[in-house]
Amino acid sequence: MSRIALVDDDRNILTSVSITLEAEGFEVETYNDGQSALDGFNRRMPELAVLDIKMPRMDGMDLLQRLRQKSNIPVIFLTSKDDEIDELMGLRMGADDYVKKPFSQRLLVERIRSILRRQEAIATDATGVPEESQILVRGELTMDPLRHAVKWKGRDVSLTVTEFLLLQALAQRPGFVKNRDQLMDVAYDDQVYVDDRTIDSHIKRLRKKMREVDDEFNAIETLYGIGYRYNEE
Repeated sequence: MSRIALVDDDRNILTSVSITLEAEGFEVETYNDGQSALDGFNRRMPELAVLDIKMPRMDGMDLLQRLRQKSNIPVIFLTSKDDEIDELMGLRMGADDYVKKPFSQRLLVERIRSILRRQEAIATDATGVPEESQILVRGELTMDPLRHAVKWKGRDVSLTVTEFLLLQALAQRPGFVKNRDQLMDVAYDDQVYVDDRTIDSHIKRLRKKMREVDDEFNAIETLYGIGYRYNEE
């Protein structure tokens, strides 16, 4: 049973969504502001968090920033209907996905299941391939899917589930271009639609993390109007 944290200052949303998630077999912890959620996370980290952006005491952006200092658990943002800036900022800060208010609770459940499936696929050796063969080495990059571990020039890089999957997809075939649709298929289930900006934001965040350990990192190339490719150094 996966443990989901639901953080929103609207008590009606907390009540109705938690009932839906519990009916779907999830264990749910609810918080009505960012600070109480952070206190709860310090005691017991959930497996996935759903965060409203606009909250008292500590908003969703601040909560995500503090959460990313200690954990890469998947995060889904709840955003205002027309606030594209919030969506892009959230993705660039390390959120895995977002759902616009007002939202279908069925859609939220599908987004949660999609991310958890992707996380499980990374962590589980479902192929029967020997563990040592799972490790991907491309130049200075080493990726270990079973441990969700990434190293660049021997230094650890902490990635979210989405960032890991995108980097893995690009690095598996150096020099080959992957367009945004192909990257969407890698990072999201077929029934989940995301637009081009979502992929671009994840790539920007991924580059930023790599450059934090190597300011000369340039292995991910943008081909404008086409997509991205990994250049092995």
